[in-house]
Amino acid sequence: MKNESKTKVRYVLFLLFIINTSLLPVQVSRGSQSQAGAGRLFRAGAAASNITPPLDRPIIGGWNSPPGEHVHDELYARCLVLDDGTTRLAFVICDNLGIGRSVYDKARRIIGDKTGIGADHMMMAATHTHSSISARGANRLAPDGELSDYQQFLVGRIADGVRRAVNNLEPARIGFGGAAEPAQVFNRRYFMKPGVPVPNPFGGRDKVVMNPGRGNPNILKAAAPTDPEIAFLSVQSADGRPIALLANYSLHYVGGGERGAISADYFGMFSDRIQQLLGADRIEPPFVGILSNGTSGDINNINWLQKPQRKFAPYEKMRQVADLVADAVLKAHGKVEFHDWVRLGAMRNELTLAVRKPTAEQIDYARKILDKPEDARPYHEREKVYAQRVLQMHESPDEVSVVLQAFRIGELGICAIPFEVFVEIGLQIKAKSPFERTFTISHANGSYGYLPTVAQHKLGGYETWLGTSTVEVEAGPKITRTLLGMFDRLR
Repeated sequence: MKNESKTKVRYVLFLLFIINTSLLPVQVSRGSQSQAGAGRLFRAGAAASNITPPLDRPIIGGWNSPPGEHVHDELYARCLVLDDGTTRLAFVICDNLGIGRSVYDKARRIIGDKTGIGADHMMMAATHTHSSISARGANRLAPDGELSDYQQFLVGRIADGVRRAVNNLEPARIGFGGAAEPAQVFNRRYFMKPGVPVPNPFGGRDKVVMNPGRGNPNILKAAAPTDPEIAFLSVQSADGRPIALLANYSLHYVGGGERGAISADYFGMFSDRIQQLLGADRIEPPFVGILSNGTSGDINNINWLQKPQRKFAPYEKMRQVADLVADAVLKAHGKVEFHDWVRLGAMRNELTLAVRKPTAEQIDYARKILDKPEDARPYHEREKVYAQRVLQMHESPDEVSVVLQAFRIGELGICAIPFEVFVEIGLQIKAKSPFERTFTISHANGSYGYLPTVAQHKLGGYETWLGTSTVEVEAGPKITRTLLGMFDRLR
């Protein structure tokens, strides 16, 4: 009996030991993501779908829309799928100016049905090349009714690309890095010297002007900063074969192509160049290089304070910028620490925003502009374009629901915004993010125009004009607060 009692005591003590040790907190350092996923399998797959439109469709991106007569380089929907064993994420970046939400939503439904990936775990965005045909619909604030034939084509190609990326899933490792290319980003909004008139198409005057002319002696200073960072994630197979690289740079686009020619701009050229630099040409499955558009609503690569030194040949400047960005990424890539496993997470939020509405005075002014004789001297060269936009805004819905997304990929945070986002908003999100590295993908999950800061709204300028900017002035702070809250919950 005595031995039996001792055995029972030992058994109870053993149980208490097991229970207590199971309650001890597990300490995981920020750099030990592979240890955190011990015993788990991280996988990745990528694919690219050709989305080049047929010729003879209007190419949008400028004030005129010439018909497409040539394809300089093919357009793609570049897809990346990540899987940590519990959560699966899909990222799609399309070579297009801006794609309507209805297109993305339909593609999501197909992908969900075929792969089981949830809608909140898929991010789809456009690069904002100015050499593609429209995929936005007649009114970006109103849901598309019947999709156009090109929009339907995009739906299928996006869905196919993600499904193929899922088919290519394999054991993988992932790393994160950042570089800088400050010489190719300039704020394009400028204060002019006192006394210099800055008219707007609504009969008034602004305090800043976009793209004031190279070497203009009346330029005083830029209205805001830039963001030179190139953030990226790189995915390799378990044995080190490149699978994909997703980068992010806050440069609007480059341009300088030929009239009537379709092109992916520097985004596509970067994808080609980084593949070459990583030695990933002609491998199986094919490597997919991806460059997403950051917060570049007020950024381009033209130094307006200097006169041009020479004229570039068509596409030469695109290639130069793409090579510089790719070279910077390659240099940083050599220092990347790859992880066998990282935690993935995703959140999606529908945010309702008020649509900007014209005043009675603006409506009256717009109608008078449209009634003016064709040979009448204009107050502003774009006044008729914006008179039409004022009337469209008057007839648009009073509010719009937009999709915001936040993702966690290890210690990287990515957020997605369906606007042309001003750089200061992106810088604020980076500064307040709880993650070690953060970037924002613009033109994501819809295309609703520009997103200036409240302060920049007060200065006027093209990006703030009614019809270019479509939602309430306070939209920037509301979106920023929502995304940072989502990041906090993911972290």
